[in-house]
Amino acid sequence: MFQNIIKNISRFVILTPEEENIYEGLLTLQKFPKKTHLLREGEICQFEGFIKEGCVRTYYLDENGFEVTLLFAVEDWWITDIDSFNNRTPSKIFIEALEDTEIYMLNPETKEELMQKVPKFERAFRLMMQRYVVTLQNRLVNTISQPATDRYLEFIRVYPTIPQRVAQYYIASYLGVSKEFVSTIRKRLANKEKQK
Repeated sequence: MFQNIIKNISRFVILTPEEENIYEGLLTLQKFPKKTHLLREGEICQFEGFIKEGCVRTYYLDENGFEVTLLFAVEDWWITDIDSFNNRTPSKIFIEALEDTEIYMLNPETKEELMQKVPKFERAFRLMMQRYVVTLQNRLVNTISQPATDRYLEFIRVYPTIPQRVAQYYIASYLGVSKEFVSTIRKRLANKEKQK
């Protein structure tokens, strides 16, 4: 049952069987139907979650009330609002399940207990945070510096399964382009593949 999350954490630290049992004992598995909001703007985020199955997105509402997708998360990804979770501040974002989703959850208390009982998790969470910051930094640089077509190609590299799993307007919202542009670039790339 826990093999995916144990495999994920073993990229950062190696756990003994006893430490694995402690970790597993502190996790809760929660199921969210498609279209469920795990977090809404203004709420305080009460979880860090590892996606066992499903797809979620993080987004915010711009000054005109339009949804702007910040990131997607699928199996083997972690999801949270870092600022709200760590600083206990109201969230500025929404987290929504785009598919029926199962997530292993830690809350602030269980995460703290985990790090006290298994100190090597301090290192694991630090390394995961560094990886997350690099992902966000690359997204920011790409959004500012790359043409839309290149942003789409980078999106496909980072999220290879997403185009088959979510509506085009979510992808357009992530890329900062129209859904018509996404449709056009997908057709163009499909035609290139056929010509090979």
